Amino acid sequence: MTYAEVSNWARAQIPTFREKAQSFEDLRYLPSDTAKEMASAGLFRLLTPEYLGGLEVTPAEFSEILQLVSQGDASAGWCTMIADTAALVGAYLPEETARDVFSDPDVILAGIFAPMGKAVQDGKNYIVNGTWQWASGSMNCDWLSGGALIMEDGNPRLLPNGMPDSRMMIFSRSVVELIDTWHVAGLKGTGSGDMSVSNVAVPVERSVSLLIDKPVVESPLYVFPVFGLLALGIASVAIGNARAALDTVKELAKGKAAPGGRKTLVDRPVVQTEIAKAEATLRSARAFLAESVDQAWRAAQTTDTLSADTRADLRLSCTHATRVCADVCRVAYDLGGGSSVFLSNELQRRFRDAHTMTQHIMVSPAIYEQTGRIKLDLN
Repeated sequence: MTYAEVSNWARAQIPTFREKAQSFEDLRYLPSDTAKEMASAGLFRLLTPEYLGGLEVTPAEFSEILQLVSQGDASAGWCTMIADTAALVGAYLPEETARDVFSDPDVILAGIFAPMGKAVQDGKNYIVNGTWQWASGSMNCDWLSGGALIMEDGNPRLLPNGMPDSRMMIFSRSVVELIDTWHVAGLKGTGSGDMSVSNVAVPVERSVSLLIDKPVVESPLYVFPVFGLLALGIASVAIGNARAALDTVKELAKGKAAPGGRKTLVDRPVVQTEIAKAEATLRSARAFLAESVDQAWRAAQTTDTLSADTRADLRLSCTHATRVCADVCRVAYDLGGGSSVFLSNELQRRFRDAHTMTQHIMVSPAIYEQTGRIKLDLN
């Protein structure tokens, strides 16, 4: 399996995912047969280390494949993004443990980085309790992971820098309760309900700290910031979704009559103008993202630590792209007219999916303030 093969498969599946998108929404998660096809095609191995059967693609290649999948359906793209970023733990786990977790080449993981759980060390295990929100793709997983605060004497253990110590705990799907809370407006097909564990023993070696642990795999991909890859994944899904929305409304405009006349929408100057502006907006955001990813990737190939400015550019471009794409989808939705309000309309779904993505903390408005402080040398 190569990047080119996976990319070609994803491109070929765009019409199929578009046809199935409504069924994904109705089910509220990806059907198991669809998830298995995606796994067999290599979609969930993009960021997995090569020695574990992964493709270990570049960040730019990761982004490109997510954009293709999301042109078909944003929920499918989102589940791909979550599974791939969760699989980054493979680069941090001891080899024996990693080979156990990734023994099946079509294994599917999902994870929640936020430390919503708590863990107490008991000898060679952590005893973990917790409930996590946003368990995207969990219905089809073999393994699930969740961040947990390490507790000592009833209080979070602190790192040398004073921050609470938290680790990603990796569970077999069999010990996790999935709670059906996913009744939402957008990304309805991701099955992002809650998950919960109670007094589950997790071997210490099957836990990872993304704050203090170092990757055991030497590769530029694992020098690239983990949360930068997560933000990049969100932005890439947003770009693919917006690309599809814009292409859809352009086709619609060619055949839909303008209100009060016989001419089609494409003949209206306001439609021509809005399409051109949306096209420029989307492609500009994509170009800024590609530039910042290239800058960060070149740095990752030559150094162990990326500069604050490089990290800031990466996070800024991801946030900008995600939020701009929501604006593009709004334009497409508006141009679609009254038919856009129907839930069965693709523009309706693209609009809802885009605005759901903007709610992710990795691309929240707070990122503008954080990156602005770095640009102003205030940090």
